[in-house]
Amino acid sequence: MIEVLAKLGRGPVFLAGEVLECVITFTNPLSASSTSASSEMLAWASAQIHCQFHASENRVALPPSDGSKHDVQAENETVFVPNRGERGQCILSTPPKILFCDLRLDPGESKSYSYCETLPIDGPPSFRGQSVKYVYKLTIGCQRVNSPIKLLRVPFRVLVLHGKAALRCLQTWSWLQHPALLMALTFSPGLKDYQFPQDEAVAPSNPFLEEEEGLKKDSRLADLATELLMVATSRRSLHLYNISNTRGKVGTFCIFKTVYKIGEDVIGTFNFSEGDIPCLQFSVSLQTEESIQEEFQRRRGQPVSFSTHARHQEACLHTAQSSFSLPIPLSSTPGFTTNIVSLKWRLHFEFVTSGELAGTCLVRGSQSEAITWTGVEQMEVDTFSWDLPIKVLPTNPILASYVSQFSSTNSITI
Repeated sequence: MIEVLAKLGRGPVFLAGEVLECVITFTNPLSASSTSASSEMLAWASAQIHCQFHASENRVALPPSDGSKHDVQAENETVFVPNRGERGQCILSTPPKILFCDLRLDPGESKSYSYCETLPIDGPPSFRGQSVKYVYKLTIGCQRVNSPIKLLRVPFRVLVLHGKAALRCLQTWSWLQHPALLMALTFSPGLKDYQFPQDEAVAPSNPFLEEEEGLKKDSRLADLATELLMVATSRRSLHLYNISNTRGKVGTFCIFKTVYKIGEDVIGTFNFSEGDIPCLQFSVSLQTEESIQEEFQRRRGQPVSFSTHARHQEACLHTAQSSFSLPIPLSSTPGFTTNIVSLKWRLHFEFVTSGELAGTCLVRGSQSEAITWTGVEQMEVDTFSWDLPIKVLPTNPILASYVSQFSSTNSITI
């Protein structure tokens, strides 16, 4: 018996373009009955990263996959297929790397191997939606002689940094000379509407970062991306919107920015004091809109799928001002677009207003000595909704690792 333990040193969340490092340890456990003849041998071990794509058959019409299926493992087969037995299609994979050949372990002995691979920048982010799923896994395969291949799968999450039009501005920053990040920005359109400042120099917070010896080129990608995201989401400007229906003005809505990172709070305020129509109740929902590209839709004109991540509801009759704060979950997926699906974020507002003129039948008083104000039992109301698009970007992958559903350590016994 050999125990195989895989551990991701930094956590289970990475940014596309970063280097994934995993330490894989093979151990022959020492038991009371162990003797010198209890040595264990493995013929070989290999590791590879792949992204598996799943689609709902009721919503997505995909062309047949060209890849052959590998669901059955022959006793003496030595072909390493990381996605063997997996549902869906393998849309992305890295070259396999051999960890060792002919490994012999005595009782109580263990050996560790380091696997390093740069995550592809042209792949989709990790996503579990109603129509499609993109799942990343590191698969470690090992085999005894004349035995089936055993697979250890290590799931992890990938965040993708977007930005195409920002490339021109970013190239002028003296601190940003990172080919992997520049290429990632070139291939990704998510921040194309955001204009970055050309005269603002944003540097990594560690002044000794460039002086470290043996620093890998990709090790600064998370730091540079974090600085880029900080610039994109820290700038504030007042956005005012008039809320009105066919009968008149209800109030105004104020928000100071429309670009956020996952993990931030979306904060907005309402002012009903200048409205002509009384607002009885409002609700604000933080939602994602998952839409399938037209050529892959199962039915023409099929509706998009909505998911609500946070919601605030409040009764606001006789309220002059109000506010809300909706957290963007760290476990959620930032907006993105692929050739099959697109994910967008929005604030969905619903308002309930009085169908009668202000000041009529809103309250009534009793005839007792102390007047008690009570609400009316019936009232004519009007309802209407409004959607405000927002942009949601990734955050520091280390921060997202704290709430990840994946474990940094996985093991198997063979």
